[in-house]
Amino acid sequence: MQLRGTTICGVRRNGQCAIAGDGQVTMGESTIFKGSAVKVRRICEGRAVLGFAGSVADAFSLSEKFEEKMEQFGYNLMRAAVELAQDWRSDKALRRLEAMMIVAGREDMLIVSGTGEVISPDDGVCAIGSGGNYALAAARALVRHTDMDARKIAEEALSVASSICVFTNGHITVEEI
Repeated sequence: MQLRGTTICGVRRNGQCAIAGDGQVTMGESTIFKGSAVKVRRICEGRAVLGFAGSVADAFSLSEKFEEKMEQFGYNLMRAAVELAQDWRSDKALRRLEAMMIVAGREDMLIVSGTGEVISPDDGVCAIGSGGNYALAAARALVRHTDMDARKIAEEALSVASSICVFTNGHITVEEI
């Protein structure tokens, strides 16, 4: 699945977790349709944060389903993510959805994809979307070589990605948990 039009970066450091996302919505390969979209949001009455990359309509559907799973499983982030990934992979309608998510609670941060993956990063840093690899590299370097907090690292990683990736802009939204 080739995802274009956004970059999401999650950073967990010193008991803080931040997820940052850019605001670009790209139509096709060459048209910036919107520059101020919000792709990171709080869910479950502030108990969790998620950021999504991929088709916006698909991502909204998945984020709603994830929130339902969180409520169903007592706000257990890992269990909700695994259940969503299983449904996503096995349900014919859900299987067509093209998106990925980074979800975070007070204790966990995970990448959830439609191919059934639920991945917890080893180093407290993860990124998805078209500029994800750029943001991931920047965030890892900042974690290793600075004392910045999670929010600042996520913002700076998105800023670096936006200077490299044509599908990522500098309109950054950050949510912390």
